[in-house]
Amino acid sequence: MTENKRITLRAMEQFIAVAEELHFHRAAKRLNMSQPPLTIAIRKLEEDIEVCLINRDSRILGLTPAGKRFLHESREILRQANLAVRVTHDIGMGDAGVLRLGYVGSALYGRLPDVIHQFRQAHPNIQLELKETTTIGQVNDLHNDRLDIGIMIPPLMNAPDIELQPFDRDRLCIAIAHNNPLNESNSVQLEHLVDEPFVLWPMAEGRGFHLRIFKLCAQAGFVPKIVQEAYSMHAVLSLVAVGVGVSIVPQSMQTFRQDRISYLPITTGQDIEFELSLGTPMTTSRVVQKFIEIAKCDN
Repeated sequence: MTENKRITLRAMEQFIAVAEELHFHRAAKRLNMSQPPLTIAIRKLEEDIEVCLINRDSRILGLTPAGKRFLHESREILRQANLAVRVTHDIGMGDAGVLRLGYVGSALYGRLPDVIHQFRQAHPNIQLELKETTTIGQVNDLHNDRLDIGIMIPPLMNAPDIELQPFDRDRLCIAIAHNNPLNESNSVQLEHLVDEPFVLWPMAEGRGFHLRIFKLCAQAGFVPKIVQEAYSMHAVLSLVAVGVGVSIVPQSMQTFRQDRISYLPITTGQDIEFELSLGTPMTTSRVVQKFIEIAKCDN
């Protein structure tokens, strides 16, 4: 080709009709056009790409080798073009795409799994990417467009641009290893933990939740002695299970390592119950909106 020629999708569609019908009149009827413009269009197509596509004299005899190849490529290009339009439409309508969902570890022990199941059934063409991380980790990921929505524990620090909606409720309890001598008591209360080593997560990763635990301990008359920090609730409880220390954790997680951990209720103090929230940027996609709709329906 002496110069770049732009071959339109319409020209490919016209060629496909002629190649499949091997008859200009039938192809023109299929395309809802008259025959002369179709004949001219095919000749122009051959001139543009500088190769003969159709063997013909008074009628079409068949496709040249180049024509057969162009037929194959044209079908594939039209298929991709139609797919691009359909996928773009589905994404715009929230019927396809990717949803990046962050969550604190305890959310998996509440209603989140059921909500995920309902969402996948309602929207099978939307791919869910799940990421367990702390509340502050979710805030950072939302700010840096690494998450679309999060299940987090308020209050948030320095995040006025994140909108919160109620999602689930939980309460705190004491987590203590089975072999801890305190388990020999008939009733373990917060004040009994005054001399116990604590395993917690860093305050910087969940300031609101961290302060809630310190407040409970202060009401019981002591400041917890933190001997180890861990960056996930599962890690905290795994350390409790092997006797590194005790902790105060969401009651919803009481099925985790029950073979080695006792989960004891907290009967006194304020702020024992807490809320998990859906956190989203102020502007959200249709995909995020569809997830919120399902999350609200079950709330």
